[in-house]
Amino acid sequence: MKKIILTLVMSMMPALGLAASAGYPLDSIDLDPSDKASLQRGAALFQNTCSGCHSTKFQRYERVADDLGIPHDLMMDNLVFTDAKIGNLMENSIREQDAKKWFGAAPPDLTMVARVRGADWLYTYLRTFYEDPKRPWGMNNKVFPDVGMPHVLLELQGMQIDTCGKDDDPSSIDPLTGEKMCGLQVDPDRKGSMTPAEYDQAMYDLVNFLGYSAEPMKMERQRIGIYVMLFLLVFFIFAYLLKKEYWRDVH
Repeated sequence: MKKIILTLVMSMMPALGLAASAGYPLDSIDLDPSDKASLQRGAALFQNTCSGCHSTKFQRYERVADDLGIPHDLMMDNLVFTDAKIGNLMENSIREQDAKKWFGAAPPDLTMVARVRGADWLYTYLRTFYEDPKRPWGMNNKVFPDVGMPHVLLELQGMQIDTCGKDDDPSSIDPLTGEKMCGLQVDPDRKGSMTPAEYDQAMYDLVNFLGYSAEPMKMERQRIGIYVMLFLLVFFIFAYLLKKEYWRDVH
């Protein structure tokens, strides 16, 4: 029994460690896998800004094109930047040895990242890069402190600065509410090509696409689930009537 308890405790340690390190408040979003326009924009953004380093190698170009309503010729002309065929897996072109040399570790595959990290985590992470001269790339992240990934979306968002300074700076706390009166703000002299609202929408689309990538069958599963529930409801009615018939003579 002691060995079983010890095994369970040890298996929970990684989850407990993640929970303990999750100190930054996450912004909540609701993904919509039925919004094909959002998924198409997210796929385009992923292919143009993320696929150079990250892959989604557990899905195929053809499946994504069919699910998102993208004609195959448009998919190949606009969203495939290698010599891959429409039926190939969505792998990136960077060599693992080069990635380890440049970033210290190979960028992870992102097929399942929305299920592993969660949509709220991803959405907040992509929006909380800020300038930090102490870091090798000159950037840091509120959700993932000291992350090795550069801010590849900097040209879209612009350079954010942390106006709070130190977290324990008394001048950044409202004495009446106890809430911070500062946060991350885009430097007016280093704006991106998008407004903050446009960037937030773009990050929603990107996370929406990654949510679809993690579970392409979600819409089909939900559709089948409705039929299953209807079948069980009809079956329950007949089962109840049959039960009454069987027990009629008992009472």
